[in-house]
Amino acid sequence: MKVKRLKVGVRSLEEGLREFGATLKAVQSGKTLPKRTGVYFVSVEAMRQVLTPSRLALLHCIRTRRPRSIAALAKLIRRDFKNVHADLKLLADLGLVQLEPGAHLRDSVTPTVPYERIQFEIAV
Repeated sequence: MKVKRLKVGVRSLEEGLREFGATLKAVQSGKTLPKRTGVYFVSVEAMRQVLTPSRLALLHCIRTRRPRSIAALAKLIRRDFKNVHADLKLLADLGLVQLEPGAHLRDSVTPTVPYERIQFEIAV
């Protein structure tokens, strides 16, 4: 089984805009593009503001303990449900977490991490 990885890194705004422009031209000319996955920030500081130690701990706990709901996750890591929910929403918006309807509790949501590894990439 292949290990699923996600790249997280830092790219300048100019580099991101150049890549977007190249992608747009390729799409307009009818070229098929390879699927790229990754989450990029404009600075190390921006990445640190989003990928805080508590959010990285959430990812690890979800991956290793597989809680069935957000409430169960909050209890496992001894954090307030509201704060865990807000962090999970942000991580889901970035594609680092998936929030799926739970199978066991009515109206519950099961968080999952679809990656085994997150690679950090910083250009020097």
